[in-house]
Amino acid sequence: MAPVWADIARKQTLDRFAVARRGWTPPPFTADPALGESSVVLVEQAPSVDDRLPDGVRIAGAWAWRVILFITCAYLLIRVVSLLQIVVVPIAIALLLAALLEPVSAALRRRGVNRSLAAGLVLVGGLLVVFGGLTLIVQTVISQLDDLSAQVADGLAEVQGWLSQGPLHLSQSQLSGGLERLRTAITDNQGTLTSGAWNTAATLGEVVAGFLLVLFTLFFYLRDGGQIWTFVCRVLPRAARLPTARAGHYSWHTLVSYVRATVLVAFVDAAGIGIGLAILRVPLALPLAALVFLSAFIPVIGATLSGTVAVLVALVTVGPVKALIVLGVVLAVQQIEGHVLQPLIMGRAVALHPLAVILAIAIGVVVAGIVGGLVAIPLLAVLNTAIRYLFSHPDGEPTPDHEPPGTEPAEPAVPSSDPAPTGTPIESGPSR
Repeated sequence: MAPVWADIARKQTLDRFAVARRGWTPPPFTADPALGESSVVLVEQAPSVDDRLPDGVRIAGAWAWRVILFITCAYLLIRVVSLLQIVVVPIAIALLLAALLEPVSAALRRRGVNRSLAAGLVLVGGLLVVFGGLTLIVQTVISQLDDLSAQVADGLAEVQGWLSQGPLHLSQSQLSGGLERLRTAITDNQGTLTSGAWNTAATLGEVVAGFLLVLFTLFFYLRDGGQIWTFVCRVLPRAARLPTARAGHYSWHTLVSYVRATVLVAFVDAAGIGIGLAILRVPLALPLAALVFLSAFIPVIGATLSGTVAVLVALVTVGPVKALIVLGVVLAVQQIEGHVLQPLIMGRAVALHPLAVILAIAIGVVVAGIVGGLVAIPLLAVLNTAIRYLFSHPDGEPTPDHEPPGTEPAEPAVPSSDPAPTGTPIESGPSR
């Protein structure tokens, strides 16, 4: 009987424990009076002014203050550049020259030449070419100076005769009055011309200093361009290093392509106009061709200015008929450049809308004069490549065709190894 009774008691006890567990609830909490009573109050926030505005107005306002901040930063940057233009302009010119000469320096390094020696050889070779060309031009001008003076005198007499006997039918008194007014204007502004000459002499020291700075900067661009870019990328946050490094890599190749294309187009322009001037026996054909070559680096307006100078020289030296022929040669060369060379050569280097080109040149000329117009288009091309790449590849991955964004590849893209850095985010640089 005892084991049966024990089993029944154990079963009843377990049943009571199970019921207690299922029906157990914690005892109510009684706050201590010393703590004080607290209560949670939910307050509905009153609508603000922003909540009453339409979404479009709020978005426009958010964009507006950001645009104002961007314009302010751009204005401050332009002010800083204008204050430091004695330093900024030589650095920009050295960068363009480095884009032109760096492939030669890289080729020497690939053949085992020390990088310092390669940079020095390229720099000295460039100086020899420049100064040799200047010497040839100066000697040409000096050798033709006597004949040029006589031709100018005869040409002015011929032009004066054409003005009096040609379609304009200007009287001798009108011509004499015009010459007298020109002479009076020069006499009245003699002080201004003299002060301008003194200012030019005063800036000669700045020109020499800028030239030396260009040489010094160009040497280190050619020698340590990759290390300079590596240092710049390492200053950035880690997440931004790879995208910035690859964007700089593509932008540098865009700049190199642009400078190469510009040099080729300028050479074709100078050769075409120079040959035409030589065939027509216009004096100073070689200096005028050199002027055409240099002015071709200023897009849109450079060729027009140099062509005008060539026509004026032909007018006062060989007469109106040959001047018209020179004008035809200049227009023909410009048409070939605009319809053949620019789309074929420049279109592969950089794809920019004509309106963007005109606005960039205008802003560059206003901000920094001729130098601003010179660097406006390459700067716009570099920014175009960098911004397009960063927008489409924010994580720093290579482009599908391994070409800089915003350019037309020279041939169909084929799978190849990416030239940009892959092991570390800062291996690429301008000197590659």
